[in-house]
Amino acid sequence: MSREYSDRKKTYYAKLTQYLTEYRTCLVVNADNVGSNQLQRVRLALRKAPKGVILMGKNTLARNCIRKAAQENPKLEKLLPLVEQNIGFVFTNEDAKAVRDSVLSVKVPAAARAGTQAQCDVKIPPGPTGLDPSQTSFFQSLNIATKIVKGAIEIITEVHLLKPGDRVGNSEVALLSKLNIRPFTYALKIVQVYEDGATYDSSVLDLTADALLQKFFGGVSKLAAISLSIGYPTLASMPHLVSNGYQKMLALSLATEYTFPQAQKFKDFLSNPGAFAAVASSSAAASSAAAPKEEAKAAEAAADDDDVLDGGFSLFD
Repeated sequence: MSREYSDRKKTYYAKLTQYLTEYRTCLVVNADNVGSNQLQRVRLALRKAPKGVILMGKNTLARNCIRKAAQENPKLEKLLPLVEQNIGFVFTNEDAKAVRDSVLSVKVPAAARAGTQAQCDVKIPPGPTGLDPSQTSFFQSLNIATKIVKGAIEIITEVHLLKPGDRVGNSEVALLSKLNIRPFTYALKIVQVYEDGATYDSSVLDLTADALLQKFFGGVSKLAAISLSIGYPTLASMPHLVSNGYQKMLALSLATEYTFPQAQKFKDFLSNPGAFAAVASSSAAASSAAAPKEEAKAAEAAADDDDVLDGGFSLFD
């Protein structure tokens, strides 16, 4: 082992130990298909707000360092299962969602590679390709309809070449290369987020307060339904139990001579509905009579305003 490698190993070990102590949030990122130039751009992006630091290294060193740091902080053991494959760490003490967006914003367009999986839909638009007619047989082998226009091959209809998850073959790579199409982009992928002893998927960062409230009230509704169906009272089902009990007591009161204050108004209505109808009609008449008065007042106010605007003179003065 060279001295230079040993020094780099010690430097990485010291940095990771410092970051595990200094920062409370860590984003575990996958760096497949990400080059050193792109990593440098990520570092530059993390130097701005929201700030963070990125650290890449060998998994064996990372595990040894985490195990040693976990002796003082056992919560760090949650990170050990995540240290696999080509991963790195992004440490921060600021908003994890903002840091994640900053990391994902650094993307690099890339050509399709044979044997990889398509990240997205790859469609070839209709129109001229710039290729000479000698390439027609190549398009025919791929069942792509073409025509010759002004000495160049032109695709007639849109071609849906790849769907997400499809395996990219040599023919697709050759076609995209001929058309100079780079359909994919590569960036760091957020594997998991570690925060103060808890690990969770990065999609959790997209949850808003409204979404959390909706999920909470959905759970309360399900709990209330289960409690009512099995007859077990809980805080979620108590309002429904009280409402159902009141309805049953009201039904018994209306069917018998028994009464209580909350049921008396219903009994009075059933015993003399005409009185309530007269009260309702008089209230409606009063409101309808008040409406013209309000309209008259508004008209008078408008007229007064017009007089002021006209200088107090009519059209015939």
